[in-house]
Amino acid sequence: MFEHELITQGAEALSLFCRLNINKKNNFPIRSSEMGLLIFSATSEDPVTPIAAANFFRVKKPMITAMVNKLTEEDYLKKSPSLKDKRSYTLTPTKKGQSLVNEAYEDYFKTVEILKNRLGKEEYQQLIALIEKSNLILLEEKDNG
Repeated sequence: MFEHELITQGAEALSLFCRLNINKKNNFPIRSSEMGLLIFSATSEDPVTPIAAANFFRVKKPMITAMVNKLTEEDYLKKSPSLKDKRSYTLTPTKKGQSLVNEAYEDYFKTVEILKNRLGKEEYQQLIALIEKSNLILLEEKDNG
């Protein structure tokens, strides 16, 4: 197989995988990026500030601020004054937000569990290892570009 054909095959396989899993239409009332912030605020062991969220998602703080404003306005997140920095605040999900996180987790883990069960332990571990390695490579490229 020629190099170009390998790249095309890989692009097509990744595209289909994303369409089947990551970009599938959920009936969630918020955008996927907002859901990511909500999940992060619900699952982080450390208090989540807008700067911590921006660093985690590798985006600019104004993007997080816009999501926070929408999520607080729609009663998914609440802001509390930061104990460490009086100029900042921490984010925690409301009951409505936590309920949405729980629903999203069920849906997300169902897909991952299907892959684990059908691939088997060894192939599943290989898949995860390759995805983690790929993420590191792409993050390096993003940071260098």
